[in-house]
Amino acid sequence: MMNPEIQQYIKELKQSFRQMMDGAVAKSMRDKGTDYKLNWGATIPRLQAKAGEIGKNYDLAIALWKEDVRECKILATMIMPPDEVLPEVIDIWMEQTTSQEIAEQAAFNLFQYLPYAPEKAYTWIASEQPLYQLCGFHILSRLFMNKQEPNERGINEFIDQAIVALQGDSLMVRKAAMSAVQRFAELALVYERIAKSALKRANLEFL
Repeated sequence: MMNPEIQQYIKELKQSFRQMMDGAVAKSMRDKGTDYKLNWGATIPRLQAKAGEIGKNYDLAIALWKEDVRECKILATMIMPPDEVLPEVIDIWMEQTTSQEIAEQAAFNLFQYLPYAPEKAYTWIASEQPLYQLCGFHILSRLFMNKQEPNERGINEFIDQAIVALQGDSLMVRKAAMSAVQRFAELALVYERIAKSALKRANLEFL
């Protein structure tokens, strides 16, 4: 049973989403096949501003995620405290992620900051499910951007899975994998050489 105060607050939040409504954004998403039960088309900067007003809030994030509303789910990823959420909860959220937008928002707003982010990322890039792979590569991109260097096993796993992804059918996964490879190469000259050599062996071009 949801806390009545949280229930009331979510009701008020939904009313605020209505005021942020952007029909053009919502229509563009529908045209691209992104379908939500409810989608006000609120822009990410406006949701970020709302998240800033709210602050980190575990219970509210859990409740918001359960709503089949685009803005609720994105806001949930923004206000969930990364140091409080258990891996089991993240697994449930990932299972319930059905769109590229939510997967990317979750990766950027929350998953990259998890204490166990690398573990999840390496598990997910080895998945056969494109949205899992997408999240995994986005997380690794951010970790590499923050100068987190992988160990030898991590390097081998990343390169192997990136090559598989770059030869795969999913365009969104290929883009995410190439972005991660580029960030990996920017860590240091030795990583750039590893990346270029691996791509050359696979007859792939380093962009």
